[in-house]
Amino acid sequence: MGDERLRVLFMGTPEFALPSLRALIEKEKVVAVVTQPDRPKGRGKVLTPPPVKELAVAHGIPVLQPHSLRDGKTVAEIGSYRPDLIVVVSYGKILPKTILEIPPYGCINVHASLLPKYRGAAPINWALINGEEETGVTIMQMDEGMDTGDILLQRAIPIEEDDDVETLSRRLSLLGAELLVEAIDLLKEGRLSPVPQDGAKATYAPLLKKEDGLIPWTWDAWKIKDFVRGMNPWPGAYTFWKGKRLKILKGVPLNDGEGEPGEVIRVSREGIDVATGKGVFRVQRLQPEGKKEMKASEFIQGYRIHEGERFGREGSHQDREGV
Repeated sequence: MGDERLRVLFMGTPEFALPSLRALIEKEKVVAVVTQPDRPKGRGKVLTPPPVKELAVAHGIPVLQPHSLRDGKTVAEIGSYRPDLIVVVSYGKILPKTILEIPPYGCINVHASLLPKYRGAAPINWALINGEEETGVTIMQMDEGMDTGDILLQRAIPIEEDDDVETLSRRLSLLGAELLVEAIDLLKEGRLSPVPQDGAKATYAPLLKKEDGLIPWTWDAWKIKDFVRGMNPWPGAYTFWKGKRLKILKGVPLNDGEGEPGEVIRVSREGIDVATGKGVFRVQRLQPEGKKEMKASEFIQGYRIHEGERFGREGSHQDREGV
């Protein structure tokens, strides 16, 4: 096909997918977008379109929002756009064989990890939770498995000390768009060399649920820091204090001080120091139930928390082993 623009059908849903879709709109011919159905959002449960739909509509691109990819009507509709290539970025469902076989160039996926590590729905969260020092993006030729296809391109980036899911997602989404454009250029030139994944080295990043955010104070303070940043902003790390849920947004581990896991051992302008299984975790930003997020110093003034009080008693499980 040389330098001709490919007919691309794009499948994606959240904000993470936007840089890739923008890059494709600029470089190729995006014939249609497939995204998840609109969902109720916020306290008012207002039906809200996914970010990908909003961008597609703004560019006059046809949008499909099927509830299932397995019914014949959806497969036929996707096929009717005659895509040369299907690009998938955080769509949210595994593609059946009937769709994988539609485009002559197949289906490629932008995945936010260095596959075969962190296959699954939440690779960015789990890379942070596990204290990884680097992650990256993989462009993968899709097959019927979950992130099991051949690797086409891959690039690593360091994880910064202060990264959380939001900041790391932003960087990876931009890297993903850059790598996607590179992969499509090589694809057109016939210069991509697919490399099979080593399944023996695979690790998994399952989707997180709200209840997974409960902070295990028996862990060491450094692991708790990684847990908090790997849960922020979703599903959110939290604990309980006086029967109320407290969302913990940011903190740092310290060496000094000791107490029972979950015990508040110091309260100061710097934060709320909580004893852990090893070391102390200083809470710097938090959000009380039903309130706005605030600095720990603001919480201390408004809520009068004292040394000796406990986090995590009501409704928590101090002895749990993991997420």
